[in-house]
Amino acid sequence: MNADGAVWLQSLARRFPELLAELAPSTGGLRERRGGGPVRGTTAPIRLHISDAVRDITDGVVELEEAVRERLGLRPAPPAPVPARLRRIAQLLDRVRQFPDLAEHLTDETRRMARRCARELGDPEQMIRLDGRCPACDSVSLRIFPERGAVLCVNPVCRHVVETAVETALEGAS
Repeated sequence: MNADGAVWLQSLARRFPELLAELAPSTGGLRERRGGGPVRGTTAPIRLHISDAVRDITDGVVELEEAVRERLGLRPAPPAPVPARLRRIAQLLDRVRQFPDLAEHLTDETRRMARRCARELGDPEQMIRLDGRCPACDSVSLRIFPERGAVLCVNPVCRHVVETAVETALEGAS
């Protein structure tokens, strides 16, 4: 498995709690109950698109963990919240690398779920900080833009493109 699977897994683990927070209703002021008396709660409508995304991602993570464990010959894991399941999957990444098709499936699914999460949170595109320095300006401003398939320096003076998915594909075709 290339680093993409780990990057998407990490991204999903970081963003899913934010999505859950968007689902939780706000606890704004008081409202009146029919028949009189104040009721604490919200008058904000439930945002079904967030609820659907949480359900889709939760189901996807459960199915992914089951598929990974089954393929690796491991016993089923006990039920757990999504962040715990993502940590358990991350602990198995070294073993997943032994099965290229499983690694590709893990990358595809975590990418799909992380993108869905980001889209529902209103993010135009996610970027992930990389360790290391830009080869052009030597700043610590390298970022991965997974949706573009690019690694570039975000230093405003530099903006050096280190690698793109197009460049990588062209190199592989040579």
